[in-house]
Amino acid sequence: MNDILLNKSELKNNQEIIISGSKSETNRLLLLQALYPNLKIENASNSDDSEVMKNALQSLGKSSEINVYHAGTAMRFLTSFYAIQEGLEVVISGSDRMHERPTKILVDALNQLGTDISYLKEEGYPPIKIIGKKIQGNKVSIDANVSSQYITSLMLIGSSLPNKLEIQLKGTITSIPYIKMTLSVLQSLGIKAEFKKNIIKIPYTKKLSNDTFVVESDWSSASYFYSLMALSKIDTQITLGYFKQDSLQGDAVLAEIYQNFGVQTTFIDNKIIIKKVENSSIKNLNLNLNNAPDIAQTIIVTCLGLGITCNLMGLHTLKIKETDRLQALKNELEKFGADVSISHDSIQLNNSVIFQNDPIKIETYQDHRMAMAFAPLVLKQSLIIKNAPVVSKSYPDFWNDLKAIGLSVNHL
Repeated sequence: MNDILLNKSELKNNQEIIISGSKSETNRLLLLQALYPNLKIENASNSDDSEVMKNALQSLGKSSEINVYHAGTAMRFLTSFYAIQEGLEVVISGSDRMHERPTKILVDALNQLGTDISYLKEEGYPPIKIIGKKIQGNKVSIDANVSSQYITSLMLIGSSLPNKLEIQLKGTITSIPYIKMTLSVLQSLGIKAEFKKNIIKIPYTKKLSNDTFVVESDWSSASYFYSLMALSKIDTQITLGYFKQDSLQGDAVLAEIYQNFGVQTTFIDNKIIIKKVENSSIKNLNLNLNNAPDIAQTIIVTCLGLGITCNLMGLHTLKIKETDRLQALKNELEKFGADVSISHDSIQLNNSVIFQNDPIKIETYQDHRMAMAFAPLVLKQSLIIKNAPVVSKSYPDFWNDLKAIGLSVNHL
């Protein structure tokens, strides 16, 4: 029952899907809610990652060990949160893959502030032991070219530190939209944070001036429907909710990128209508996705389906995700006959694909985005998605939503 057969099929036209709230926004808000208990969150994500985050925060002081499984966001955000809980002693662990994902940059930054965090196995990697302390430090510098989640983790605790917090970002800043998302969330709640040049300043804030936040639906999850639309017939359309034209999410750049594939986006009443209006005329796509690396898998699979050669850059963070996503993409794209090359931060697809009659098996590498990114190819040929339940990490309703729009989804 863990594998799914997607039989080649077509979309029903004029369908509507409501996508759960953004995992990125939800996890930020859950941590802030732990610091400011009066905060109310509406349209929260129902993803596994958000459930892990919620359960870990509710276990505060009740358990001496927290297992975040595959949830990298929870690992990074909770590290900072637990470190400032005076008198708390806790170990954070995770899956085998989580223990291969680096945390040294964040731990070093926190220890600059006077926290007490140590490694239980390999230096620089989970599991880690945290002894919570009252923090007096208020300035920290951190490498900004590895993961924006390290920076967000610090930003989220900044307003609770009695001497405020100033973060100096060193080097080229990666995934700036995610830092700006954190900044906007803080500001919308009344925390007067600011980000100028390479300095972030967050003042101590005793009480929020706005204690309700409505989470926007997840643009990363919307990407798979954009891919389906790009591979569909002209005049096919689908409505997705709830989305904002002035979104805080970096992956909202989808609306612009998918114009290259003939997909038009219209915003109406906090929903979007995405429609295939023309066939793609481009033969070669070059994109730097430094600010939105999570949609790289979706875009390159879309290019495969459309016969477009592409070069995606700015992807150095993909090597430290749930799997090495660049290597995983190369492995699976080559099953279709594609010529694929990768570097430490890029992937190139030279397209010469002929779709087959027999289903192609897609390995997912315990990575939710591998499963969902390849699924739109069901419009071109049948697929078997291995370990299909992995999608619950970010989008538990994914397979049911594909069924709802007319696709053939069969549990094996």
